[in-house]
Amino acid sequence: MTTVWKTILTSALTIAPIAGPMAFAQPSSIDIEGAPIPIRILAQSPADTTTDLQAICLFRSAPENTLHGSLAETNEKLQGLLERIRKPELFRGELGETLLLAPPKNSLGAKKLLIVGLGDAQTFSPERMQLVGEILYLEASRLGATHPYFAPTILDGGVAKFTTGEVAEQVIGGFLRAAATDKVLRDAAASTGQGVAALTYLAGAKNVGGTRVGIEKAIAASSRK
Repeated sequence: MTTVWKTILTSALTIAPIAGPMAFAQPSSIDIEGAPIPIRILAQSPADTTTDLQAICLFRSAPENTLHGSLAETNEKLQGLLERIRKPELFRGELGETLLLAPPKNSLGAKKLLIVGLGDAQTFSPERMQLVGEILYLEASRLGATHPYFAPTILDGGVAKFTTGEVAEQVIGGFLRAAATDKVLRDAAASTGQGVAALTYLAGAKNVGGTRVGIEKAIAASSRK
């Protein structure tokens, strides 16, 4: 073997272990192009974010609607607070019902946690998330949180028959409609909120791609209106 081929072979063996994993690595953060408000997808649990406002969703407060995944993690970091408030006589989790709490010190990284009710889990459909998207924008604007973080937490609430893309499309559709309405009010100097400058949408690492497709569909639909 000539010196030249030895050099090429050595270089290839050196590069291969580095190039292989990188070629299949999933990005932890994706910026969505063409959004009227900057939107990014972040592969992170709402239990681990550091933000002014983290929003999550909960199904109707009932014994059969147990917490999984990131919701269980969030509840654990809050020392069981989510479970304590999920009572029919307290936070019912009805569709559109909201609850804002300030996480105790050394629990969550978020300064405020917004909980949005989703109603009955058995009859849930992605279309409900249109209202959730509207609430997300309006509450963030009212609270002065210009860059909220949002996690739909549908899967972690126990409902897995819809894709993350279907859910994301509806969330962003409602969010952008609320933003467009707010713009009209701002142009007329009639808005009472601060407005939202950017949105971070959380998704599990394996669901980033599907979530991206759903968000891009919502953006495309809003641009045609």
